[in-house]
Amino acid sequence: MDSIKEDIYAKKQRLPWVALLALAMAGFICILTESLPAGLLPQIANDLGITEAKAGQLVTLYAAGSLVAAIPLTVATRGWRRRPLLLLCILGFLIFNTVTALSSVYVITLIARFCAGVAAGVLWGMTAGYARRMVPESLKGKAVAVAMVGTPLALALGVPIGTFLGTYAGWRLIFGTVSILTLVLIVWVFWKVPDYEGEAKQNQLPLHQIFLLPGIRPILFVVLAWVLAHNILYTYISPFLAETTLAHRVDLVLLIFGVTSVIGIWMIGLLIDRYLRTLVLLSIAIFAFASAAMGIWIDQPAVIIIGVIAWGLTFGGAATLLQTAIAHAGGHSADIAQSMLVTAWNLGIGAGGMVGAILLHWIGARFLPGSLVLLLCIALLITLCSKRYGFPSSR
Repeated sequence: MDSIKEDIYAKKQRLPWVALLALAMAGFICILTESLPAGLLPQIANDLGITEAKAGQLVTLYAAGSLVAAIPLTVATRGWRRRPLLLLCILGFLIFNTVTALSSVYVITLIARFCAGVAAGVLWGMTAGYARRMVPESLKGKAVAVAMVGTPLALALGVPIGTFLGTYAGWRLIFGTVSILTLVLIVWVFWKVPDYEGEAKQNQLPLHQIFLLPGIRPILFVVLAWVLAHNILYTYISPFLAETTLAHRVDLVLLIFGVTSVIGIWMIGLLIDRYLRTLVLLSIAIFAFASAAMGIWIDQPAVIIIGVIAWGLTFGGAATLLQTAIAHAGGHSADIAQSMLVTAWNLGIGAGGMVGAILLHWIGARFLPGSLVLLLCIALLITLCSKRYGFPSSR
């Protein structure tokens, strides 16, 4: 009887949209900060008087900051109240994006990018846990989906628009605009985002014990395999498309991927609280089939487009699915578990560039999609074997 009453109560609850969208805005700014230099490399290189290869290190240093800081700083701040820590991360974006926009010294710009990455590492480690604390159990997955919607929106709309405007208005103005958006977000967080206590001292497990919690390691292996497969293809999508009849439509293909990613996270948000395990299995399996199809029927543009649509739909909700799974497995130590996920995710991104380059050299661009199938099959097998803890069939 009590469980029926709880279900009725939960159904009457509504998502705190304004607060969750503030978290989504933080993610949007985070992805913009990370990705904008990639689309503005020629302008940045010309302005700072450096090569494009050196300008590309602005992306590398950001990723390095996030990778290095995610776990140790999340552990160090797990007892802090949540809203002050969130505001500190957002303030970091404000300061370091402003420095990037104003600096004419390459080394200072690199330091600012590294520090912005540090702020991102802490922010990604706490976002999912923060969103889950705002809602009852039956809405936790949906809350994470809303909080994560800023990521695909930034990739689908923010980065292309910022790149386009930066070409004409200057890259410094774009980074300055991101700083203005960050100021708005600080007011938004003060106004609508609730505060929560940090992790109680008696619940603070040592890092190695959290890693050994049932379900944590399988989830991290799935993260690494899935993200590695995605980034091999995403990083080298241009060389692959150069082998097809879509060689001059890279922009269209990336737009399709971005739009379908947004649709994918919306679909995941509707179903995640009831069918998390099924959604993970379907997402990985469909991505594997799509990759195989794009590799086999490389001369069929319709197959390529359908494959990209399937890829976007399945990967758009990947972060939400994996963060929800690891938050559940982490229990009281969910934020630390999330920081491990952030580290594994960034490792997948970095390894995607390196492994993709090796595959490009060894087997050629046309075989890249087919090479992903092995990684995705490994992720699928681990998910299938993690029925009890990592990806349980029921909560």
